[in-house]
Amino acid sequence: MYVHDHGMTGWGWTLMGTGMVLFWVLVIAVAVLLFRSLNRTPREQPAPPPPAVGSPSPEQVLAERFARGEIDEEEYRRRLSVLRSPPPPSSPPSEPPPGGGS
Repeated sequence: MYVHDHGMTGWGWTLMGTGMVLFWVLVIAVAVLLFRSLNRTPREQPAPPPPAVGSPSPEQVLAERFARGEIDEEEYRRRLSVLRSPPPPSSPPSEPPPGGGS
């Protein structure tokens, strides 16, 4: 009864089909890129840049802070002794005392 194709020729159908395919390709590509960016693990993230050659040692930084007057002599010597002391040996976790210990 009302069979009209609204002037849609072969080219109209071709362009409409191509447009629909391109639309869905674009939607899927955006979805994939969004998924990948949200699920990035820490190992995939760029590593921080290595320290610059000639960067000051912790002792040099401490000496510079002392020279600028940011810390006094007592604090300088205390922190310097901590930097120069060997690291404490790792001890096994202590067990709670008998009887609950709370």
